[in-house]
Formats: sequence, C-alpha cells, structure tokens
Amino acid sequence: MALVKIYSGSEIEATPIKLTLEEAGINPVVKDNIQSATVAGFGSFGQAMELYVEEHEVEVAAKIVAGFNK
Repeated sequence: MALVKIYSGSEIEATPIKLTLEEAGINPVVKDNIQSATVAGFGSFGQAMELYVEEHEVEVAAKIVAGFNK
C-alpha cells in the first residue's frame, strides 16, 4: 500500500494527532525532519514532523486531523 501525507507541522501539534489516530486503530508513519537533520549534522527549517497513513485509512484520518484544525 502507498502512504499518503495527512499532516505536517510542529512536534507539539503532531503528537496528539498521532495518539488520536492510534486510538482509532490507525498506525501513522512519522517522519521527524528535525531528528533527521540533527543526525546528518544540519539544521532544520519548516515543518518539523510529517504524518503518513495508508491509502485505505485516509478518509478516517483526514476527519481526525480536521477535528484538530478547528
């Protein structure tokens, strides 16, 4: 299955979304750009964390993310 990005933002915002997705039975893949940049020896700008879900979970996950954006 292909992964679809459903959220990008700060770690503070991404963590509760990730936990809510997990409570709904969705296991998101987390890409932490700050951690990756630190390991590589670079700084990081822009959106720090990205959450991805499988294609068949996008509809439910998008509703969860939309609830946090209100």
